[in-house]
Amino acid sequence: MSFDALLLLSFGGPEGPQDVRPFLENVTRGRGVPPERLDEVAEHYLHFGGVSPINRLNRDIIAAVEAELAAQGRKLPVYFGNRNWHPMIEDTVAQMADDGVRRALVFATSAWGGYSGCKQYHEDIARARAAVGERAPELVKLRQFFDHPLFVEATADAVREAFAELEPGQRERARLVFTAHSIPLKADALEGPDGRGQWYSRQVAEAARLVAEAVGVDGYDVVWQSRSGPPQVPWLEPDVCDHLADLHGRGVPAVVISPIGFVSDHLEVIWDLDNEARDKAAELGMGFVRAATVGPDPRFAKLVVELVAEHIDEIRPRKLSPMLAAGCTLNGEPCAPGCC
Repeated sequence: MSFDALLLLSFGGPEGPQDVRPFLENVTRGRGVPPERLDEVAEHYLHFGGVSPINRLNRDIIAAVEAELAAQGRKLPVYFGNRNWHPMIEDTVAQMADDGVRRALVFATSAWGGYSGCKQYHEDIARARAAVGERAPELVKLRQFFDHPLFVEATADAVREAFAELEPGQRERARLVFTAHSIPLKADALEGPDGRGQWYSRQVAEAARLVAEAVGVDGYDVVWQSRSGPPQVPWLEPDVCDHLADLHGRGVPAVVISPIGFVSDHLEVIWDLDNEARDKAAELGMGFVRAATVGPDPRFAKLVVELVAEHIDEIRPRKLSPMLAAGCTLNGEPCAPGCC
């Protein structure tokens, strides 16, 4: 098929103190999050000058993807749009229409299914096209990539490098712990394309299995982080800090934390892991190394361009898991009945 452009679609983040509260209100609109919780999260952003690294890191990914496209002789301009902060996807799709783009591929910076990781990006696409109207380009969202060989290889290498940072005496007994963003149990129970539910948590577990297998580690855990919302609503557990305390009680001397659920060093990584989890490990007297995220790895740009090639060149998707390849839709339509 013929495509005119590639749109990188992401979550968005504030780029100054004045952006923090409006950004958080965008993120939590309609979710009933109390103001005091917003104040608490705002302090996390203000700890870093009111700037989330996500937009800068996404621009770095775009530059790497542009370079990879050029190296492969693909003339495809790359646009940038966000769900929750500028550049907003509605404005970006309007610019694409002004530039004469008629059909574009969309890469969402989430490897996962589920509502916020996939379906909400479909809604973003549909909303942006509705805002632009009849002149809006067709938008084809690329599939989920949690089990793509390049994603697994880059994550595995980051884990190996993290283990190498531990003291030799700790390394042999260190525990590998994978983390991803927690979501409400009710949200995780929604059907995936195979109709079995727990699509998101099963994908995270499968990706963790593939990475641990690639590293050669038999013992590992999958835990969760960054939960929000009313405390009476059950979310995926255990929380990473609670899990560190449990490991300490079992005599584990050190941990390697792999933030497999995150493409880049979002605020949830640099605050919840590099600050809160690291401080918890120090309090417990445990060694702690956090593995790098995959976004800066050159293989990540290659992964994006390979997903593009699946459509332009009709190459067969590369997958390491028998789980369905889902998330690819036209103009924000759902993947399958009941999916996400």
